[in-house]
This record gives sequence, structure tokens and C-alpha cells, in this order.
Amino acid sequence: MAFVVVYDANVLYGNEVRDLLIRIAQSGLVQARWTNEILGEVLRNLAVNRPDIPPEKLPILRERMNAAVPGVLVEGYQELIEGLKLPDPDDRHVLAAAIKSGAEVIVTSNLRDFPVDMLAVHGIEAKNPDDFVLDQFDLDEGIVRNCVHQIANSRSRPPKTFGAILDALERAGLVESAAALRD
Repeated sequence: MAFVVVYDANVLYGNEVRDLLIRIAQSGLVQARWTNEILGEVLRNLAVNRPDIPPEKLPILRERMNAAVPGVLVEGYQELIEGLKLPDPDDRHVLAAAIKSGAEVIVTSNLRDFPVDMLAVHGIEAKNPDDFVLDQFDLDEGIVRNCVHQIANSRSRPPKTFGAILDALERAGLVESAAALRD
């Protein structure tokens, strides 16, 4: 059975990275989890930073994301939040969701907000998205390549190639992953 991971809001913000992480979950390599609170943060940030996205499209994105990965939503984690300690108290809900769902990994771009010692007591580690994707690549290179091909094939306005998706992933910080996929 695939291990459980929680995707933090910051890794679900960018389109190509979000798409890749969801497709990795759909492939069965991992069991992805997030919460309505995590999605709320993603959508609020998109609304503020991307005025080109019509506001009525954001609830559709939420629905599509939740429908894309069966069982993805973590609930009943709120009672754990108060007892958790992290450098940024606003991130405790992510750790609480990871504990509640039995996650082994939190995928986040904010590693400093999830110190190793504070997660280790819960049997959880934080990984940045580049290292996480590289780990999945090491587990099954073919599946990760196929996920990127699926993304390229799904882009029709404008059409995108495998290489263009790798370029976008690299710009989004998945430098090592993009390099591995280019080889």
C-alpha cells in the first residue's frame, strides 16, 4: 500500500507542480491528503496574486482537486492543533492533518517551518517538492515520466510539449526533478 503524504498549500499553488503532485497521487505511488483549510489558503492566495483568474473559477478548482483524488480530505484533525508546537503556529493545522491521516511526509516549500525534531516525535518528515518528486522518480521513473506526459497532453490552450512542462517545473523550483526527467 502506498504511503500517505500531506501536500501543504504552497506546493498546491502553482499549476504545473499541483498537477504533477495530483497525478503522482492518482498513479498510486502515494496517498495524497489535504484539508479544506489547506485548499482555502491556496484559493485565497490565487485570488490575491492572480487577478486574471475569474473568481467564479476558484470553487471549481477546489471541486476538481477534491474529486481528482478519492479520500483526499482529512477531517477531524482540529482538536490536535492546540497541543502542537511549530515555529509558525499557523502551520500547526498541516501537522495536525498529517498526524490524523497517518502521513509519513509533509510536502512543503517551507521546510524551516517544519523542523525535523518537531516532526520526528510524530514519525513524520518534511520534504520539499523537488526532493519528494525525485523520491517518486527513484521508486518508479516510468510513472513520473507518464505523469509529465499526461500534463503535456492535457494542455491545449496553448499546447505544451514534455520539454515545456519540464521548463515550467524547473522555474517552479523542481530543478533536480526536471534534470532527472530530461536524462
